[in-house]
Amino acid sequence: MIRSHVLLGFIAVALMSTSADLYAQQASIFPFMRSLISSRAAALGGSTVALVGDANNVVVNPAGLATADSSNIHGTFIKHVLDINAGLLTYSSDIADGMAAVTVGYANYGEFSRSTIDGTVTGSFNASDVSLGVSYAKELDTLIAYGVTGKIMHSSLTDMRSTAIALDAGLLFRFPAKRTNIGISIVNLGTQLSTYDGVSDRLPVDMRIGINHRLRGLPLLINASFNHLTDDVDDFASRFSNFSIGGEFYVGKYVQFRVAYDNSLRNTSAVSVSTQLSGFSAGLGIRTSLLNVDYAMNVLGASAVLHRLSLSSAL
Repeated sequence: MIRSHVLLGFIAVALMSTSADLYAQQASIFPFMRSLISSRAAALGGSTVALVGDANNVVVNPAGLATADSSNIHGTFIKHVLDINAGLLTYSSDIADGMAAVTVGYANYGEFSRSTIDGTVTGSFNASDVSLGVSYAKELDTLIAYGVTGKIMHSSLTDMRSTAIALDAGLLFRFPAKRTNIGISIVNLGTQLSTYDGVSDRLPVDMRIGINHRLRGLPLLINASFNHLTDDVDDFASRFSNFSIGGEFYVGKYVQFRVAYDNSLRNTSAVSVSTQLSGFSAGLGIRTSLLNVDYAMNVLGASAVLHRLSLSSAL
């Protein structure tokens, strides 16, 4: 019991370390890490830091992995704008007295023309990113869970390379009698091992605090979170303008509809009246005994929409 409380205190201190050493999320290397989430999480606007029972949400809060009740394999394909494609593959299983997961992510940015300073095309090159994460999560008791993820990320741009290591950590507090959960996580906290040109870049550090609540007498799960709490902002109040809120509606046992709004995405992409749907997302989930299928659509602007398709199955 004493060791559990010491561990809990250590993780809490690490999660609350929002000093100037934690960089803002806007300008960073490995930006693809921000979009590597499941279709369910994306349809809920990324507000899933307090979500329980979903091993695929380990990339948002590794503590939630501890509440998964079976081994699971999950894959997500992301159709980004232009020729950008990305994906996420997660395998989770129980281990000892906790849960473990391995996650692989990738992003391919397509082919680019190589040209001289006067515009003469001399060939082409590619750019891509890949990540590998190993997670462990455990319930300290029936109400508190923690989780950690260690990961390595590699980026290539023509003949240049960069590699980094990072840590994710999270806590999850459950209140079953209130049908409420509270989560806190910090992801991508790390450093580069090698750089493109000798100059270190920022990693996409992101701290989130959120809550979800299942309404009594209504088949609706509400998720809400404050995101990007390590960003550089002008004043303290502005730190909480990066919020997202989403609802998951249950239609019988097998179908779920999801809608959400992400204010931080709205603020960074909505520059005219033609982008009035920026920040909104929607999705559909179908649950069967053999396979779960999820789809999500996230609106980035008037002509920029992200599509995600996820497949997962218990093993």
